[in-house]
Amino acid sequence: MIGTTVRDDVGGAKVLAPWRVYTPQHDTELLAQALDRERLGASAAVLDVGTGSGALALAAARRGARVTAVDRTYRAVLAARLNARIARLPVEVLHGDLFGPVTGRRFDLVVSNPPYVPTPGAVPRRHHAAVAWDAGADGRLLLDRICRRAHTSLRPGGVLLLVHSTLCGIAPTLAALERSGLEAQVTDRRVVPFGPVLRSRAPWLREQGLVDADEEKEELVIIRAERTR
Repeated sequence: MIGTTVRDDVGGAKVLAPWRVYTPQHDTELLAQALDRERLGASAAVLDVGTGSGALALAAARRGARVTAVDRTYRAVLAARLNARIARLPVEVLHGDLFGPVTGRRFDLVVSNPPYVPTPGAVPRRHHAAVAWDAGADGRLLLDRICRRAHTSLRPGGVLLLVHSTLCGIAPTLAALERSGLEAQVTDRRVVPFGPVLRSRAPWLREQGLVDADEEKEELVIIRAERTR
């Protein structure tokens, strides 16, 4: 598999992120730090939804958790499997849409770094690189689905860790998670410079009222939601 070797700051390891597979970035790092704070026993079951290169799945596996990773593109599934093999870590990597491949299973921790970039025009098909970040006009195409379904894959006491940009709106995420019976809160924030995608969309984002005229940074947030019953 032809790919680019990128540094994954989770444990100082390296992962392969081939073309059309999301390269670990600021949001991956922020989510990995939140994951590191969670208590994971040797028997903990962890699910990584939208695993991409598998960086977060590998981070959980290094801590001894039993990890399952899911992605909707075959290229990402192959990349995650290859990275797990290179790292010699046991990660079950499944192809499918969000929680579909693990229907009926329950986990202690679910992590997700889904596509969340507001997108002008049609959402790209799965063979296009932009499928890793484009998420509809409001950036919530997959976020809302995750919020509605996450509780079905959590054990009582289980936790969801979700990262996205404030461009998508924090309140809708918290409200959707709470409607599903989870107790949700923002635990982490980080302001980062616009990457190439947002820079190219800056005029459209301003037209939509999503950023100010001179804004060149976005805020990332980690939302932690717990199933208390």
